[in-house]
Amino acid sequence: MSEARPFIDVVALFDKADSRWWSLGEEDWLEAFRAHPKIGEQKAAVAQSEQARSWSAGEQSRVQDAAAEIKAALAAGNQEYEERFGFIFIVCATGKSSEEMLRTLNQRLQNDRGTELRAAAEEQRKITRLRLEKLLNQ
Repeated sequence: MSEARPFIDVVALFDKADSRWWSLGEEDWLEAFRAHPKIGEQKAAVAQSEQARSWSAGEQSRVQDAAAEIKAALAAGNQEYEERFGFIFIVCATGKSSEEMLRTLNQRLQNDRGTELRAAAEEQRKITRLRLEKLLNQ
């Protein structure tokens, strides 16, 4: 992305970010997924910057207020998902209720691994877009 600068406008930045993201391979996507905490948790598998931790907490804030049974179902679903697909459940959580995230998790558990990898990559792309917008608005 640094080598692609300067960008003529935000649309060009977003287009390049999307293009670059979809040009990456599975290992790159999995590396990006590991930088996120599981839904309902605070800590990612790999070290995060303070800013990334703060953004993740804000994006998942609606889970913290969820009923105990929803939190338990998300935890169980996260474990089943990771065992089934080999990576954590990624969803662009901004604006979603804990119930919506649980429904999405349960729906995506029905996917085969290839379909789910692409779905998770699309969610990561959405997260990246939101975070680029946050950076630009600072």
